[in-house]
Amino acid sequence: MSSSDKDRNENRRDPFSEAFKTFIVKDWEPYPTELPAGLPSAPYAAARRAALASEFPGRTLVIPAGPLKTRSNDTDYRFRPHSAFAYYTGLGEDREPDAVLVIRDAEAILYFRPRAPRTDREFYADARYGEMWVGQRDSLEEMSAAVGFPTHTILDLEAELGGDLLVVREADDSVTALVDRLRGAADEDGDAELSRAVSEARFRKDEFEVGELRAACAATKVGFEAVVAELPAAVAAGRGERWVEGVFGLHARHLGNAVGYDTIAAGGDHANTLHWIRNDGVLRDGDLLLMDAGVEVNSLYTADITRTMPINGRFTPAQRRVYEVVLAAQSAGIEACRAGNAFTDPHKAAIAVLADFFEELGILPGTAAESLDPETGGFHRRWMVHGTSHHLGLDVHDCAQARSELYREGSLEEGMVITVEPGIYFKSTDLLVPEEYRGIGIRIEDDILITDGDPVNLSEELPRDPDAVEAWMASLLG
Repeated sequence: MSSSDKDRNENRRDPFSEAFKTFIVKDWEPYPTELPAGLPSAPYAAARRAALASEFPGRTLVIPAGPLKTRSNDTDYRFRPHSAFAYYTGLGEDREPDAVLVIRDAEAILYFRPRAPRTDREFYADARYGEMWVGQRDSLEEMSAAVGFPTHTILDLEAELGGDLLVVREADDSVTALVDRLRGAADEDGDAELSRAVSEARFRKDEFEVGELRAACAATKVGFEAVVAELPAAVAAGRGERWVEGVFGLHARHLGNAVGYDTIAAGGDHANTLHWIRNDGVLRDGDLLLMDAGVEVNSLYTADITRTMPINGRFTPAQRRVYEVVLAAQSAGIEACRAGNAFTDPHKAAIAVLADFFEELGILPGTAAESLDPETGGFHRRWMVHGTSHHLGLDVHDCAQARSELYREGSLEEGMVITVEPGIYFKSTDLLVPEEYRGIGIRIEDDILITDGDPVNLSEELPRDPDAVEAWMASLLG
């Protein structure tokens, strides 16, 4: 990786001669004059901005995209905008570092860094914005055509920003500091109210969002299929969890923007570590692979799907028994995904099935009913620690800043998309568990759209039934 004379690392700077400065700006084709088409998300983003403005009449709402973040020394992580910025501008992929969306009642302005003329030193010498370094940036006119509302240079933000200000505080520290300075003090309570509002607005997905989530699930299916086809190579190569992670990541980048979160590729007993993202283990014939992965499409909406698959394509009797219980629990949870039900109803339905199984095995200190008592029980959580559902959208754990009374204590509504992902985690060291089940970890997860009728499984194309899983794997393994 190279750098410029404006780099953060002084040892990488290289002066430019005056002759070079004259030479570099000459004889380039002019930029295209035809403006780009509007983004497919633009009309939906406009409706979202109007709805947000109506919640804060007379206020000036500041929603930053966020800055680039240093990975090490003078290199940055790949940029991803703050989800609120993406939601209200319609911009996805890596757009647009350091930009700021400002909403004042019916008016919105996007402040960003447009491309400089090729005669400007930025063209060849600026490693953050220069065309030689990061590619051709949009002009103000091009960006306006894409997003469907006015754009100004970010250099005008401070001079033009005023009124009764609120800011999404966590998005960009420098913008937050500017807002605090302009209003004379921090308004953390008001800013928190804005952060809650932009999070809660994403509870119910519009038509565009549902389409993007369907596309994310379809791309994720391709990634899972590629992984299954590569399982023999993953076993043979060693460190097979990394092989799985890499194969899925390849397809995520090819079909979308990236992975929506770090892939969990957990072989054998690693499946019993809920957030196993180290992915440095071997895959063994006869073990299971728990794979929790999702493609984030270019609009930044992500799938979140888990399948637990026998590495050699065939479940053992013990693995199948545990798998069938998890599938029954998930099916009960999906059936409870109906508008008007409590958000917690899918979880309650799923854990009731699991608790019955744990009672059958004789590993609970009492009955299933006693374990399900919220005040005095909870013993089943030794083998099913996590919740069964979360909201899904631009973030894998979407709407996280929402109030508890609207999220966990709220009701399911038409247009919401949630996961249903029960699991059983029998660690190899758990002496309460019958020996034949120790080391088995299984989770099954799908992305469920709440409708005015039956729930819709957006990820149903990936098989769940154990016989169907074996047949699917056989077709891919050859």
